[in-house]
Amino acid sequence: MHLASPAYDFDAPVDRHGTWCTQWDYVEDRFGTADLLPFTISDMDFETAPEVLSALRGRLDHGVLGYSRWRQGDFLSAIVDWYGDRHRTAVDPESLVYGPSVIYQVGLLLRLWSRPGDAVVAHTPMYDAFPKTVAAHERRLLACPLGDWEELERLLARPDTAVLLLCSPHNPTGHVWTRDELRRTAELCARHGVAVISDEIHSDLAHPPHAHRPWALHGDTDGRWAVVTSASKSFNIPALTGSYGIIGDPATRDAYLRHLKEADGLSSPAVLSLVGHIAAYRQGGPWLDALGTYLRGNLGLVARRLDAAFPELGWVPPEAGYLAWIDVRPLGVDDEALQRELIDRQKVAVMPGAAYGAPGFLRLNVGCPRAKAERGVDAVIAALRALG
Repeated sequence: MHLASPAYDFDAPVDRHGTWCTQWDYVEDRFGTADLLPFTISDMDFETAPEVLSALRGRLDHGVLGYSRWRQGDFLSAIVDWYGDRHRTAVDPESLVYGPSVIYQVGLLLRLWSRPGDAVVAHTPMYDAFPKTVAAHERRLLACPLGDWEELERLLARPDTAVLLLCSPHNPTGHVWTRDELRRTAELCARHGVAVISDEIHSDLAHPPHAHRPWALHGDTDGRWAVVTSASKSFNIPALTGSYGIIGDPATRDAYLRHLKEADGLSSPAVLSLVGHIAAYRQGGPWLDALGTYLRGNLGLVARRLDAAFPELGWVPPEAGYLAWIDVRPLGVDDEALQRELIDRQKVAVMPGAAYGAPGFLRLNVGCPRAKAERGVDAVIAALRALG
């Protein structure tokens, strides 16, 4: 029997209905039906760390919510110390930048490091915001199958390729890139003059023995590379907005900050995001450790039940995160029929792999209390059996 942490009760359900919640209140937008139990967008159903909530309440009690600055010691030192303690990575505070979101940072860096019509390489299956962002900036996306190094080099060697858009750890598969994989990728990009944007928003959720290695360990000191990330995923605070980046090249960094302030008018940060990040990184470590343990329990549950029902799938938990990426192709089920079964009979919303360029897969979000995770995996099993 699972025993919740005495300090942090992840089993406790939180009713998110009526909070303008994308996952719960707007499930009909994507699935056509409102009364579904959602396992969709990658946020969690847990309250954030109590230390973060306490800091936010304290800031609100001050009562004045005026313009603020991100370039100040409390915010920058919290990031530097977090990277040193959690990721064994030294970060120069001068290399840090702010952004309202990770995807905003991706878009701005695409503008700085490429021109309309240039090619951007990313691995598939692919986080669904990547192709939208690349297309919106009038760049062309080149998809490289995950693990196909020959194809990766071929795409990076093209004269029109300007940027590699890396997802580290990888979404939706949960793959944690190894030291050798990152070194090999860095060598290929350097050889072919390709800039690297590394989206590392899932970095704090790597599951032991896997360990995240920031791209900042692999990029040249002044090279064209950037890490874009946030505490929003690991501490479940995306609604506060706010992210930060590490940009190696001083000229790019200056251009980025000039665009942020003068072209886009976004240099004044969301002050509650700053407060949330500082509290998370200064005080939230024990909560994050307990969360990781709980998520591994959820993923282990998925593995056991899938293995008992369909051993031919050979499903193993991801190396990071809380998204169960399930290959159902060995069962020969039709994707559309599976979605109809999940929606119409099982009354659950589970993301189809086609949304990430991978038909024949499901992405089940188990960043939720154990009872809900059980309901989700049981619904998937029941739907697959009904179509078998």
